Order: sequence, then C-alpha cells, then structure tokens
Amino acid sequence: MIDRRVVVRGAAGAAVLLIAAELAGRSGLIDPVLLPPMSTVLAGAAGLLADPEFLTDLWGTVIVWATGLLTAIVIAVPLGVLLGTLPRAELAARPLVEFMRPIPSVALLPLVTLLIPYDHGVKITVIVYAAVWPVLINTMYGLRDVDPVAKETLRSFGFGRLAVLARVSVPSAAPFVLTGVRLAAATGLIVAISAELVAGGTDGIGAFMIRAGSGYRTDLILAATLWAGILGLLANMLLVRVQRWAFRWHTERTGA
Repeated sequence: MIDRRVVVRGAAGAAVLLIAAELAGRSGLIDPVLLPPMSTVLAGAAGLLADPEFLTDLWGTVIVWATGLLTAIVIAVPLGVLLGTLPRAELAARPLVEFMRPIPSVALLPLVTLLIPYDHGVKITVIVYAAVWPVLINTMYGLRDVDPVAKETLRSFGFGRLAVLARVSVPSAAPFVLTGVRLAAATGLIVAISAELVAGGTDGIGAFMIRAGSGYRTDLILAATLWAGILGLLANMLLVRVQRWAFRWHTERTGA
C-alpha cells in the first residue's frame, strides 16, 4: 500500500516548487522570455497533447528508449548470470567492466555516428551502452546475495548446478535484476533525450526542443521537459508496481 503521507508531502513539495517558479516568472526580476511563468508552461504542456508534431516526437523517444532498454536487458541479464555464477570469469571481466562503466555514453556519440549512419540506430546504441551497466551489476550482485544454505540444500538432494541456478539462484536474484531495470530505465531516458539534443535527428523530444529553441519558445522547451519527466515518472511507477506484485515475498522479507 502507498503511504498517503508520502503522497501528500510529495504533492506539497511539487506545489511549493510550482508556486515559487510562478512568482519568479511574474516578479519581473527574470526575463519572461527566459523563464516564463509556470502557468504558461503548464498551459503549453497541456496544449502539446493536441499537437500532432509533438506527439510524433514523443512517440519517437518512447520507441528508441524502449528498444534500447529491452536490448540492454537481453544482453545484461544472461551476461550477469554468467559472471555471477563463475567467479573466475567475473574476476577476469571486472577490470574491463569497471573501466567501461564510467564512460559517458553521450561522449561516444561522435564515434557511434561514424559507425552507424542510421539515426535511430545511433540513439539505441548509446541507450544500450548506458542501460546495460545497472542491469549487469545488479544481476551479478543479486546472484552473490543468494542464500548459500538454500543452494547447498538443493545440491544435497542431487540437483546439479544448472538446476540450482534455475530453481534458486535466478529467482532469488530476480528482484535485484528488476531494480537494475528501474535504474536503467531512468538512465536510458536521460541518454535518449541527450542524444536527440546533441545529435539531432528527425524526431524525438530532444529534436522538438531544438526546434522550439530556434524560435525562442522557452515555454515549449520547458513544457517538453515536463513531459519527459512525467514519462520517466510513469515508467518508474509501473516498474515499482510490477516489482511489488511479482516479488511480494522479497518485500516482506527485507522490508524494502
């Protein structure tokens, strides 16, 4: 169950922020062209829902974001299971993982653009690179956190390594994997819009912001930013609900 006090406090914090932004925009201390009143931004955000051009851009971002995230999951989960169950392989791969993981995916855009001429292919590639690490690390961590007594109990009944992996290790690590997916979803959305802003392209929220910026429409830039935040919030809420529903036993055991 969601704590109503948390919801009320969150809504109050958001309301204070909106009121402060509205007052700052109407005080005259800040150029309204640079920072329009929040009421103007909210009206613009509502109006974007009826703008076919923006809806096309929004859908373009969702497509590359979802494709990159799913691709990262397909790559990272099996690789994480492999490294998490083979200590020698994990020890050999750890230096490479620790070297590549901090590299900003956006910094790879010039190289990826040269290698992949396809607009969406460039965005999906950098999203995959950014999103694969949270899933990989959480999968490896989840497999190391499996109760050794449970594994030894199953082995004592004659089950082999693959059976122990399938019946104990992977189910026990699944909540950690989904936590990695939640982190990767947020990272992937940030990278998707950043790639659209840096590399441009034919569609996407970032491309819409570039066009709005060329016309000095700060209100539309902020409105599009608002929808990007709402998109990330909805995705996180959905994944949290899935996690609580699918892994209720883990929540009850850990209190997480």
